[in-house]
Formats: sequence, C-alpha cells, structure tokens
Amino acid sequence: MHKVYERTFVGNLSDCGAGNEKLAIIHACKHPCHINAVGYTGNLNRDHPNYLTLIREFDLYLNIIDPDKPLFMPPLFNTFLEFAGRLWDEGSEILVHCNQGESRAPSLAMLFLAKHVAAISNESFSVAKQEFEYLYPAYAPGLGIQRYLHDHWREF
Repeated sequence: MHKVYERTFVGNLSDCGAGNEKLAIIHACKHPCHINAVGYTGNLNRDHPNYLTLIREFDLYLNIIDPDKPLFMPPLFNTFLEFAGRLWDEGSEILVHCNQGESRAPSLAMLFLAKHVAAISNESFSVAKQEFEYLYPAYAPGLGIQRYLHDHWREF
C-alpha cells in the first residue's frame, strides 16, 4: 500500500481486505474481488443489479478490467467518485487497489484527487496524469483506461 496523498492510498491485491470506518476500500478488480463479493463465475449478466458495482458499507467492489479498447461505463466511475467522496468527507482513509497497483487503482485515485479532493489539477487528463506521476511514480495506465479518461475527463 502506497500513500499518494493525505488519507489516500493505492495498492495491489496483497492489500485487499475488508473496509471499516477508518479505511474505505475500493476493490478495482473483477477477479477475484467483484466475482467473490457478488458470487458468480464467468461473466455476470448485464441486467444484474450488481453488474458494475457492489457497495457494502465501507467496501466498493467494481467490475472493472483493463482492456486495450476502452469498454468502461460512466456509472462505474460516478459510483466510485460518490462512494470515495462521501467516505473521504466523513474522515475515512481511502484505499484503491487493483491486481497489480499499476493501472486501474492509480487511475481511479488520480481521478479522485483531481475531481473531489482538488489535490492535483482537474484541467485535463494529461495535466492530472503528469502531476499524479510525481505522487505515484509506479503509475503505468493501460491503453484503454488512459484513452477513456482522456476522452471523458470533463464528464466527471
């Protein structure tokens, strides 16, 4: 787990655990976190109420993978920002983890720091990315999430 800003951390699968009132956890990985939390194998039907997200008090499970082609859906990012923002405002620490801690989790942390905390620039994805790389040098966004955030930055 790497601290990127006050009360904000990025981690990998080894940092996966249960959130609590002091530490909210965003599990930004379909496998194993979202699959285990929702209780399915393979692919979940798009009509399922927890297809994109599942919230359990201090944990947010995201059905998010890291493809080269951006297949992301805006409600996933909106739910993330609302969940993390609410718990941040209540004083919780925020941990965003994915499998390797290189692409999805740090991309979400960067979005959060720009859009909710105003700790880095919100001007554009490119400017935010440059500032975030100073806070988290291991940031290596996949092509798909990088394209998606670049193209949809102002929508968040």
